[in-house]
Amino acid sequence: MTDRTTKSRTEFRGYRVGDGPLLVEAWRRSAPADPITPDRFRSLVLLDANFDPEGLRVALDGDRVVGAAYAVRRLTPMAGTDLEPDQGWIPFFFVDPAARGRGLGRRLLTDALDWLHRHGRTRVDFSSYTPNYVFPGLDAEAYPEAAGLLESLGFRTLYEAAAMDRRLVGYRFPEDVACRLDELTAQGYRFSTPSDDDLVDLFALAGNHFGPDWARTIRDCLAAGTPLDRIVVVRDPSGRMVGWAMHGAFESVDERFGPIGVLEDMRGTGLGEVLLHLVLERMRARRAHSAWFLWTGEQSPAGHLYRKTGFTTTRVFRVMRREAAG
Repeated sequence: MTDRTTKSRTEFRGYRVGDGPLLVEAWRRSAPADPITPDRFRSLVLLDANFDPEGLRVALDGDRVVGAAYAVRRLTPMAGTDLEPDQGWIPFFFVDPAARGRGLGRRLLTDALDWLHRHGRTRVDFSSYTPNYVFPGLDAEAYPEAAGLLESLGFRTLYEAAAMDRRLVGYRFPEDVACRLDELTAQGYRFSTPSDDDLVDLFALAGNHFGPDWARTIRDCLAAGTPLDRIVVVRDPSGRMVGWAMHGAFESVDERFGPIGVLEDMRGTGLGEVLLHLVLERMRARRAHSAWFLWTGEQSPAGHLYRKTGFTTTRVFRVMRREAAG
C-alpha cells in the first residue's frame, strides 16, 4: 500500500541526466491511453530548441519518479523575432497512480506555473504548444481528474479540437470527386507532387495564410527525410499556388493525415475535397489501413468536409488557458 502521509518526502526539481527512462516509465503508468516511447520523448522534449531542463519539473519520492509537469517558453521564435514574452505552455503533466490522492498533481502544476511566472509568463496554455505539441489539449473524458484540477487552478476552455479517423480498407476515389477533378483540370488547375522549386511557394502559402507553425511543420518533415510524394499541391490557371494537402508530416507517421490548406478565396470550389481524396488515394496505395489526425473543429467547414468523407470523431480535446494575476 502507498503511505499517504509522506508528503514531505516528495522532492521537486528540474530534469537531470538519467531521468529520461524513469520519466517514460512513469508516463506509461500514469497515462495508459497515451503511452510514449523513449524516441518520441527525445524528439518532442529533449530535442526541442525551447527545452529548458529546469522547466521540466520532476517529482520524486525517494529515487522513484512519481510525476512530472513540463513548463516551456520560447527561447527561439517560431518565426521572425517574436519570442511571445507573455506566453507559456504546459504541454503535459502526469502523476503516478500510486502517488495520487495527496495533492501531488496540484503541487506539481503550481510549481510549473510558478516557474513560468518567474520568467515573466502571465498567460499559460494547456497544451497547444507548437511546434512539438504532445496533445492538442486535454481529453477530459479520458482524464476527468486532470480536467477538474486544471479548472481549479484557473484554466478555462478556449475551444475544443476533435481528433478523427477514417478506415481506408476498401477505399475508392469517389466518382463525383473524380468528375470535379476533371472539371478543375479542364479549367487550368494543376494538381501535382511539388518539385523542389515549388517548395518556395508552398512555405509562403502555409506560413503567410495558415500560420508559421504550418510552414515549419512542412519544412521540418522534409528536412527529416519525408518524401515529396506525400504532398499534393494545386495551382490555379494563373500559376498561383492556392492549396495543398499531405500525410506523413508528423513524426514520419504515414497514416497521419495533414495538414491541408486552401486559400480563403478558393474555398467552395471543391479544391479541398479533391486534395483530400488525392492524398487518401496515395495513402491507400501505400497500404495504409486508416487515416487519422488530431486537430479540427467539429463544426468548422473542415470538420463538415471530413465527416462527409467518412471520418468520425474519436476524441475531443479542450484547449485551455490560464491568465495569471499580475
